[in-house]
Amino acid sequence: MATGKEIRGKIKSVENTKKITKAMEMVAASKMRKAQDRMYAARPYSDKIRNIASNLSQANPEYTHPFMVKQNNSKNVGFIVVTTDKGLCGGMNTNSLRLLTAKLRELEGQGNKVQAVAIGNKGLGFLHRIGAKVVAHAVQLGDTPHLDKLIGPVKVLLDAYQEGSLDAVYLVYTKFINTMKQEPMLVQLLPLSSDRLEADKTGAHDWDYIYEPDVQSVIDELLVRYVEALIYQAVAENMASEQSARMVAMKSASDNAGNVIGELKLVYNKTRQAAITKELSEIVAGAAAV
Repeated sequence: MATGKEIRGKIKSVENTKKITKAMEMVAASKMRKAQDRMYAARPYSDKIRNIASNLSQANPEYTHPFMVKQNNSKNVGFIVVTTDKGLCGGMNTNSLRLLTAKLRELEGQGNKVQAVAIGNKGLGFLHRIGAKVVAHAVQLGDTPHLDKLIGPVKVLLDAYQEGSLDAVYLVYTKFINTMKQEPMLVQLLPLSSDRLEADKTGAHDWDYIYEPDVQSVIDELLVRYVEALIYQAVAENMASEQSARMVAMKSASDNAGNVIGELKLVYNKTRQAAITKELSEIVAGAAAV
């Protein structure tokens, strides 16, 4: 049975751990609000550019961008894997990577080869462990996503798709639902599918834009911006999910530490009471012997 000194040491250790998890919970709560505001601010732009791209897909212009053309020649598939740089955020990364693993098994079973771009340390480490081909990566993004840090790595897969060396590009990230719920997502980024380009249901008529300087220049620029907006939004959603998941995980850790402290104090009091009872029994026995 543990002595009183050992139990006091354990109690002190758990109390110190609880202080750390409580501090991390408060920091995550502060960052979560900023990350959520940043994510919500990016959504109107993503919705508007999706609406324009949808109208372009319905307008049937004389030029079709390569991003909207389905290819089945190369048997190569690309993945953009968005994860966190740090841990201690519950099962958030695990859920996303489990979804990715299931899709990889399905594609490899069909004879496809995989190339990947990792955004975040956790995804990069996972891809290296499973032996996937990582063509580019972006890590240490900080608390604020910057598009200029994302364009370079992602452009590797976009250019490969335009050249015809990839049949499809998928995006894996965690979507922010609310503070208590984050949903892992695996969506097809390229080719741009009809369900991804949701048409504007408000108008029942067919119409087209007036293009300046020409159709090809406008559509090329717009669809690249559209794909970049989707990726930026995914990273912003992932960062908001990360801080929410970390806050919940640290709160759970603090609560568990409190429960452990309570149990250890109960054991300490029982041990102390047993020691006192033993001493009293020895005193009484000595007095009776005299």
